[in-house]
Amino acid sequence: MSVQEQSSGEPAGAFDRAPAEGPATAAAHPRSLAEDLRARDDDSLSALLRARPDLITPVPTDLTQLAARAGTRASVIRALERLDRFTLQTAEALAVAPDPAPYGTLLHLLAGDAGDPVVTEVLPHAVATLREQALVWGPDDRLRLVRTARELLTPSPQHPSPTGLGPTVAEATAGMSPGRIQELLTAAGLPTTHDAVSAVESLTGLFDDRARMSALLDTAPPESLEVLSRLVWGPPYGQVTAEPAARLRWLLDRGLLLPTAPGTVVLPREVALHLRAGRAHRRTEPLPPPVEPGAVHRPQVVDATAAGQAYTALATVEELLKDWDEGGPAVLRAGGLSVRDLKRTAVALDVPEPVAAFWIELAYAAGLLASDGEADERYAVTPAHDEWLDLPAAERWTRLATAWLSATRTAGVIGGRDAKDRTLSALGPGLDRSAAPEVRHRVLTLLAALPEGGTASPDALVERLHWERALRGAASSDDLRARLARWTLTEAESLGVTGRGALSAHGRALLGAAAPPAPAPEPATGPGDKLPVHHRHHHLPAPPPEPRSPAELAAAAARAGRLLAPLLPEPLDHVLLQADLTAVAPGPLERPLADVLNVLADVESKGGATVYRFTPGSVRRALDAGRSASDLQAFLAAHSRTPVPQPLAYLIDDVARRHGHLRIGAASAYVRCDDDALLNEIVADKRSQGLRLRRLAPTVLAAQADPATLLEGLRAMGFAPAAESAEGDVLITRAHARRTPPRRAPEPVPDGPPVPDATLLSAAIRAVRAGDLASTTPRKPSAAAPGPDGGLPRTTAAETLATMQAAVLTGSTLLIGYVNAEGSASQRVIAPVRVEGGFVTAYDHTADEVRTYPLHRVTGVAELADEQA
Repeated sequence: MSVQEQSSGEPAGAFDRAPAEGPATAAAHPRSLAEDLRARDDDSLSALLRARPDLITPVPTDLTQLAARAGTRASVIRALERLDRFTLQTAEALAVAPDPAPYGTLLHLLAGDAGDPVVTEVLPHAVATLREQALVWGPDDRLRLVRTARELLTPSPQHPSPTGLGPTVAEATAGMSPGRIQELLTAAGLPTTHDAVSAVESLTGLFDDRARMSALLDTAPPESLEVLSRLVWGPPYGQVTAEPAARLRWLLDRGLLLPTAPGTVVLPREVALHLRAGRAHRRTEPLPPPVEPGAVHRPQVVDATAAGQAYTALATVEELLKDWDEGGPAVLRAGGLSVRDLKRTAVALDVPEPVAAFWIELAYAAGLLASDGEADERYAVTPAHDEWLDLPAAERWTRLATAWLSATRTAGVIGGRDAKDRTLSALGPGLDRSAAPEVRHRVLTLLAALPEGGTASPDALVERLHWERALRGAASSDDLRARLARWTLTEAESLGVTGRGALSAHGRALLGAAAPPAPAPEPATGPGDKLPVHHRHHHLPAPPPEPRSPAELAAAAARAGRLLAPLLPEPLDHVLLQADLTAVAPGPLERPLADVLNVLADVESKGGATVYRFTPGSVRRALDAGRSASDLQAFLAAHSRTPVPQPLAYLIDDVARRHGHLRIGAASAYVRCDDDALLNEIVADKRSQGLRLRRLAPTVLAAQADPATLLEGLRAMGFAPAAESAEGDVLITRAHARRTPPRRAPEPVPDGPPVPDATLLSAAIRAVRAGDLASTTPRKPSAAAPGPDGGLPRTTAAETLATMQAAVLTGSTLLIGYVNAEGSASQRVIAPVRVEGGFVTAYDHTADEVRTYPLHRVTGVAELADEQA
């Protein structure tokens, strides 16, 4: 015996019968969207094609085709997804308003009976946005939502509306018997009518009349009003039993609840709007939620912190690429990096696995590593890495930062599941998220709008993004755009674009954003102000970023590099040698010094200063690379601010004295030494039994093991053997760098067609205008019957030739039908210049150029009316 909520959801609007008001009404009413587009100027069409670039791919033949394409379901959905919340609410309101709806009706639906001054001020912009994007057409006294958008946003039991409104009285009573409708009139205190149509109009008029409706509800039992209060904001559907309770029966008898199916009732839209005081939405959101600054740091502190993070980012990427320099992990059969290899890389970089995944993906996006494409496919460093290493530090950073800004591959989703429930792996497929660049740019733009050094709450940024793209994500915090925003904040801090949560100066330059102006004091609100002054800065959403040319991107990167360069530490040409066999590098080292030191010593700790430790193994590694003891002593003396400690000099001399005393060659393998006592010591050592050594001569031992195994075995026993070549020379062993063939960085996956540039827009609009001229130009009456293809002119070959020749003499313009070599038929407006040899040469107004057409492909010709010729 109770009404139960049956469905919930979101998409539509409301309706009211307020008098029309607002901007001026157009004199002529277009009958279709195509006519509305035809009346627009080139700037308006450019704005439409820029906002909806899918309409220009391919270029429409005329404005009728453009209008048809603008009304397709896929295109309308894409356009709706890019609307901010208030503009979407405006479209939802139009979806349930009368079609067409006056501007005043729409305003009343959004502002309510009391009138909202903020809505009143912002609504013209929302309507202008919908009209610019061809989602709404017609003058202000006859606003029409395009049919596809109306179908998508109109509420129904299967597709509930965010407004919570149900069907109108007319829609809900469509299947009701005329007698039952008359009973509803009688119960509501209205006179009966002679037919069902007028009865529905009478009942609708009652529900729309505020005074009479209030009087009717004053007589309702409190229990019935409680039922209405539960349905008023939606969902408007409920379930009733076969014998409704008295509180429900009272509502059903007067049409305040109407049956839609057995056991199901609905609250009519007009009743809900009365109970809502005319508002279509429970909460109208005309203004974007503000992103207020939180903590504000000194800009110098922000820039210094960000520069420190930028240096750490460079060091981390360099360390990653150095780790993979001789060949990285194997590529999985399905593509990507295995979990084990990701863990190993994370340990090598001393970072958590998600952070390691980010650095790996960043290096891949910058084109610094890729798959080698071999049969035994592995990841390796690309040749571009060597060029990158030769750049100054600031330029290396801008390469990474610009790659991050535009990349659609998203490291944050690694470890999740794809649509087929497969784990997403680093460097694997399925990581592209086309919305990532837009979200990154928008988050950084919002930070750029704050005072310099200002930070923002992640929740406030997410709420703002939800308002700006109302259909792109749910209100929950775990939708894709929310996660992308949070990942952006974390990644920007790791990369050094931000410092302490605030946008740095070099980050601002990279973004191309100007420094925010100093806040001006706000004057008091005057009596004539419709909107408080502090709201005026927020009532319009930020436009989407305009695409920047490669030259503009390069200029922004150069500016960022110039700002960052003075903040990065200068590479040092020295270390501090200590008596405990360590060397301290108090900062970043110059590359030649760092390269030698990485061979001569092992890194013991990192941080603000790097500590290197010298060991017998590390010294032997340097000797194996072709250095002599004297070279090493001279190198350390030249690059140390402290004298070379005696223990270190002894270590180098001791390892060098024993290095190469033993010689390893291939026999299977042999050991050669001039000191037979040393060979006796090796043979007597129990640890050599696994090498299966035997004496061939007083100074030679033969082994069953291969040279590499023999070399490692003797080193493990504490000796310092050296490998030798077939000629008896000492082999110099250096790390073998492995490079992939030249590889391009992965291309970002765009979120729909790219925004056309000014040149393409201009050419497309000229082509559409010319095609529209050909299809709509009036023609002189002709006796020729139209062909099966409808509009193409049809004349005989003799008539076509005679008309063409006459047009050449008179300089007149003709409309021709033309079928090209592929069989595509089209209409063209031409001004013939010459007719000879079976061809006509003419200025083609459709293509805006001189062309030559074979006469046998011309289906017919028609003269234009005098006023159009």
